[in-house]
Amino acid sequence: MSNGSTFPPRRRFGGTLVVALAALLAACAAGWLIWRSTSGHGGDRPPKALPAASPSSPGGPPGKGGTGGTGGTGAGDDGGRPTPGDPDDKGDRPGPGGHTGTRLKGRTVLLDPGHNPANRDHTREIARQVDVGNGRKECDTTGTSTNDGYAEASFTLDVARRARTLLQAEGAKVVFTQDGDRPYGPCVDERARAGNEAKADAAVSVHADGAGAGNRGFHVILPARVTAGAADTSAIVGPSRRLGEHLAGRFVAATGSAPANYLGGGTGLVVRSDLGGLNLSGIPKVFLECGNMRDAKDAAQLTDPQWREKAARGIAEGITGFLTE
Repeated sequence: MSNGSTFPPRRRFGGTLVVALAALLAACAAGWLIWRSTSGHGGDRPPKALPAASPSSPGGPPGKGGTGGTGGTGAGDDGGRPTPGDPDDKGDRPGPGGHTGTRLKGRTVLLDPGHNPANRDHTREIARQVDVGNGRKECDTTGTSTNDGYAEASFTLDVARRARTLLQAEGAKVVFTQDGDRPYGPCVDERARAGNEAKADAAVSVHADGAGAGNRGFHVILPARVTAGAADTSAIVGPSRRLGEHLAGRFVAATGSAPANYLGGGTGLVVRSDLGGLNLSGIPKVFLECGNMRDAKDAAQLTDPQWREKAARGIAEGITGFLTE
């Protein structure tokens, strides 16, 4: 769950007509996003609208959404370690596309696992305000969790580690903002600085949302054009949109998940100007909210190691598509 504001509720629609239309148009969402991820189009144009359901991940009724706050992490925090029996982050799994190659040789990727499993023990430290260019925000937050206590911070570490293995198999150098090796944080400004200092070619911040039940699906957050204080995103708005489009398309293809049904107009793309991790970035960067931890159906996916492997593959393939376009 990214650190920021809440979104207004969407109007509710019911009846069999909506169900029928969703079924008819479901395949269009995945096809459109995959086409967008390979078409090479970018820029600052507004995204087109898409239906918000897919055959493998039907959307629930729209409700009140949000991507901010300091939701509790609850019990059951595994620190993001690989699930027993799964390939760990040092394994030799094939890269995106199912093979080991060198498509990303010489490239650097910054992966930013959102939050930190230990943030809940350092609430005073993470509550301090930091400059994000056009305002001040909390250093970091605890993130959200499923109703059963699976922490967002554990999810983000697990998925990011899986994606790292896939990207490394393609020859990329992968830099993490944190790997469960810090007492808390880092703060949002430091997360942006890590990508800048690494001179990364692309950066993805991995999250899961904490919107209300019935709000389903993933969305990619793109940087708005911000020129204030230390923030100047003018040079990264266009390439970040292309990165986001590649990521959305590949995520649909890899996971079968639909774009969020509660924001983004069904495109899976949202633009925000209040996130320090984007405002202060000097490299193409996006946030990915992989699903909604507070919805039971999304939570069942987010807590499934096999689904998390699919999510990691979607992330790796999206980044690879962007860097090889």
